[in-house]
Amino acid sequence: MYFWDRFRTIKSLLVVVALLLALAIVVASHFLIKDLRTEENKRMEIWADAMRSLNSADEHTDLTLVLNVLNNNTTIPTIVRGKGGDIQDFRNIDVPGKAEDNFLKEKAAEFAANDRCIRIFLLADKSGPDVKRAANLKNVDYIDVLYDDSNLLKRLYYYPYIQLVVMLLYIAVAIMALMSLKRSEQNKVWVGLSKETAHQLGTPISSMMAWSDILRTNYPDDELIQEMDKDILRLQLVADRFSKIGSNPELQLARLGEVLDNVTDYIQRRCSKCVTFERNYSSFSDCMVKLNPPLFEWVIEVLLKNAVDAMQGKGLIKIEVAETSKKINIDITDTGKGIPKSKLKTVFSPGYTTKSRGWGLGLSLAKRIVEECHGGYIFVRRSELNNGTTFRIELKK
Repeated sequence: MYFWDRFRTIKSLLVVVALLLALAIVVASHFLIKDLRTEENKRMEIWADAMRSLNSADEHTDLTLVLNVLNNNTTIPTIVRGKGGDIQDFRNIDVPGKAEDNFLKEKAAEFAANDRCIRIFLLADKSGPDVKRAANLKNVDYIDVLYDDSNLLKRLYYYPYIQLVVMLLYIAVAIMALMSLKRSEQNKVWVGLSKETAHQLGTPISSMMAWSDILRTNYPDDELIQEMDKDILRLQLVADRFSKIGSNPELQLARLGEVLDNVTDYIQRRCSKCVTFERNYSSFSDCMVKLNPPLFEWVIEVLLKNAVDAMQGKGLIKIEVAETSKKINIDITDTGKGIPKSKLKTVFSPGYTTKSRGWGLGLSLAKRIVEECHGGYIFVRRSELNNGTTFRIELKK
């Protein structure tokens, strides 16, 4: 629990830091782009003045400075359009080979729609730089200087979003690493606990076996000793199961019907007579499946015990087997109280339980055994409140 609480705290901090950094980057980029756009607008005003000077120049005008200003525009897409809509010049625009004039006219209309246009008035007598006065004269001509954001400015516009995506990916990788560390720590705890439990059970089981041999020698016909031997064998099976947790168990071909019968018979003898078991797998009795029988029997035992508890000792449990082209499906259905929809995603999480006793590790261990040891899949196929639950196990053929 300590690691899980620490993990959730770190995950929340990572998310909060990411959001704050993202907000800071977006705000800073917004102001940077705004300042750069203002600078580009000023540069285009100077460029438009140079274009005005070029159009009003005569043979005595020194155009060195004007041409330097015009030629220094190497980044801002620019189109010069005449009064009649004809394209007089363009710069820093990649034009396709065909329909150049139509392409430039469409671009010019796009720039104008974005309010990126500077109009230069030209007087026929080349006098009167006052635009207000020139606009009222009939012999006034003009050209439009239309422009767009530079490629650098456009890249800066998308830059914070790219940074945000990279940051989110980094945080996702960090969270996945933390989750992997959490799972690793959980696995170590489970494996250590299981190995220690098997080790601790070994000594009393050996002692009980010795006492059983002594009793059998003195009372060879006593039926109670036979029943005690069955319980000792059961304890040995439990110890064997715990010893296999955390290691790679060896899978072997086993008869599915025999494995299911072993567990069902054991549970049926130890629960109320009010619980009915319906076995619908007779056609699969000789079906051979690659299993580790002690561990897989543990899975079925967990599901059957949970079904009995969910029905409070009264109801019907169905064990059904079906097959597809690639899988064997085992369904275990009860008529118990069901699982709330809000809990369906957490039933296999360590600690989940609806009982007043127990650690809530049964379904978690069952999932681990099915999916990690047998390469299968276990899930809640159906559950309705007060109408029962169906767990499904899928195994590869």
